[in-house]
Amino acid sequence: MATRDRNIWILLIVILSGLVLGGLIGDLAGNVNGLWWLSFGQQFGLESPFVLNLSIISITFAFSIKINIASIIGMVLAIFIYRKI
Repeated sequence: MATRDRNIWILLIVILSGLVLGGLIGDLAGNVNGLWWLSFGQQFGLESPFVLNLSIISITFAFSIKINIASIIGMVLAIFIYRKI
């Protein structure tokens, strides 16, 4: 049971690192003439943050996801690499 839980956490970390690295590459490739398509994507989430003011403490909730083609490719490559290990 412990090895299965560990494998799920490792898979999650590998997928998140693939998404982050792919997103970074997509942002950097947006300025290159032949690779502009890697930065094509969408951003979704809360447009403006939700603020909960309780007069003693103020809590702000915000959530936004920006995904592009390169981050999808990075996630697929990360899953492929995880399966090979």
